[in-house]
Parts: sequence; C-alpha cells; structure tokens
Amino acid sequence: MKIPVCRLADLPRGEACRLDSDPPIAVFHTDDGQVYAIDDTCTHQDASLSDGWLEGCEVECPLHASKFDLRTGAAGSPPARRPVRTHAVLVEEGTVYVLRQDAPTGQPHEPHQPPRAATLRGEGRA
Repeated sequence: MKIPVCRLADLPRGEACRLDSDPPIAVFHTDDGQVYAIDDTCTHQDASLSDGWLEGCEVECPLHASKFDLRTGAAGSPPARRPVRTHAVLVEEGTVYVLRQDAPTGQPHEPHQPPRAATLRGEGRA
C-alpha cells in the first residue's frame, strides 16, 4: 500500500515525522539526505520513535535509550531486544510515500537516495 506522507521539502534533514496509520509509522530524513520508514513504536515499551534522537542511521528511543537501525529495524542496544518493522520509501515528484509492509520481510529496504546534481538542475526529470 502506497501512503503519501509529506513533501520532501517539508521534512528537513535530521528530522522525523509520524504517519498516523495502524500501526503508526515514523519517517526519518537523515542528515545525508536518505529517507527511511520504520514502525513508530519502540518494541520495549510504548514510546514514539519519531520523538527520539536521530544520529546517522540510528534512532534512539526517547523513553529508555534503546537504539534502532533505520535500515534493518534491528535493536542495537538494550532494553529493547526485538526489531521494529521497516517500510520501503519512495519519493516521486517531491512527495514522500511509504510502501507499508504488512508482515516483516526480514530484509532491509534501500533508502531513498537524494537526487544527483543534474536532477536538481532540472535535467533528467521524467
């Protein structure tokens, strides 16, 4: 299912937003321009990961400091032990979409890559 989230320009690098779906999904725009989506709820305790601290490709839960890898969903530090589900992200015509996974895939999703300089100048657009 392809779910529109926001305009990429409205999600600054280093920030996250929450998609109020069932379950909620957190969408992160990393400092290097990649966009990832994971389930928003920490697997240790009910806390919103979109309210956490983003560092590189990890988010730290604001409640008990568990860290999750945005690429794989893996829990990188206790107290969380179970991973969060990852979702594919697509950016089309400046809009961010989440391709929600209904079941865990066990495979990391490739992040959305920022456009090359030629695309930023308007070359190569479809």
